[in-house]
Amino acid sequence: MRFNVLEHQLVPEHRLVAEEEADRVLKALKITRDQLPKIRKSDPVIQVLEKIEGPIEEGRIIRVTRVSGTAGVSEAYRLVIGR
Repeated sequence: MRFNVLEHQLVPEHRLVAEEEADRVLKALKITRDQLPKIRKSDPVIQVLEKIEGPIEEGRIIRVTRVSGTAGVSEAYRLVIGR
């Protein structure tokens, strides 16, 4: 990969969530994995995370942390899907 998209200023921080933490997050939000917004394995961010973390299976959860001068810090979660 010639360009690491995670280093771009407009791309928010993406982190792979540990399975134990994922269960806590889903329970706190009172949702199931299928109710999360999706992110494809072909997404450039996932490809970079796989180079850092190793293979990421479908069904794993990614935390997206956005920082805004007006809204502060917000966290969102995405479910990794194949296609």
